[in-house]
Amino acid sequence: MGLEKLHPFDAGKWGKVINFLKEEKLIADDLIVQAREATDEDLLVVHTRRYLNKLKWSFVVATITEIPPVAFLPNFVVQRKVLKPLRTQTGGTIMAGKLAVDRGWAINVGGGFHHCSSDKGGGFCAYADITLAVKFLFERVQGVSKATIIDLDAHQGNGHERDFMDDHRVYIMDAYNRYIYPGDGFAKRAIKRKVELEWGTEDTEYLQKVQTQVEGALNELKPDIIVYNAGTDILDGDPLGGLAISPQGIVKRDEVVFKAARSRRIPILMVTSGGYQKRTARIIADSILNLHNLGLIDKELVSSGAGNPKVEQMIRDSTKDLTNLSLQ
Repeated sequence: MGLEKLHPFDAGKWGKVINFLKEEKLIADDLIVQAREATDEDLLVVHTRRYLNKLKWSFVVATITEIPPVAFLPNFVVQRKVLKPLRTQTGGTIMAGKLAVDRGWAINVGGGFHHCSSDKGGGFCAYADITLAVKFLFERVQGVSKATIIDLDAHQGNGHERDFMDDHRVYIMDAYNRYIYPGDGFAKRAIKRKVELEWGTEDTEYLQKVQTQVEGALNELKPDIIVYNAGTDILDGDPLGGLAISPQGIVKRDEVVFKAARSRRIPILMVTSGGYQKRTARIIADSILNLHNLGLIDKELVSSGAGNPKVEQMIRDSTKDLTNLSLQ
């Protein structure tokens, strides 16, 4: 529809990441867990009915996605072309949470809609996939009672912060450009480790702060699951992020987080969140390849998953769990 031309977000980046990984022979079609679209019943685990009803108005979706012309489209078009892909990514985050607990790690090449809370969307985030994934694990997966969210997108993750404001089971670390959207002072009260960055922060300072604060967060509380919001809008030149991190710096950042999680044997779910330049897809793929080459994501599962009955069973179980997600 050409909607991607009306917003700085590269709407094709997720498919590009998958294609890059296929070119590198890291994955094949039969190794990819296809996300299931989250249903209304699934979404109501977190979202209010009132909020979901609001999404039936095109002008509301236009405001959330920051694409004004969406307001003039019939809502059935908006549902199919704008919201359904976001619901599918949301389903992917929920499924990836279960896979992470089962095998130690999972990456949703998408998701990370960290500005959306139970009753309010914004910043291109219409569904609260991070909150949903955590609540699903708490309620439906035995042995998961504490979660740490490590949010390293350039923007403050005010959606999950509002949702978990008074929930002591959830520990939030957030590193972001202090001067940009959303500047949500109320939501900041939920952050246990707050790293407010200056305009143009570069690799050395950034990586030192990330390393120190990630280690500190995981030493302070050992969770049963880490949700890692790995936005690439920290990249130098990003039109919205305002930071100056190199591609190599992003790859190193992801390595730091995965090493901290894997060395402590804490399951980790990664979502890719924001990133508003065409080159971010290549950087995400390079980062995943680096994690693979370092053995931080299981080589045997990556290389032989298609014939691995354990992986196939995990995929079936996760799909089944999403279908039966409602906790009511």
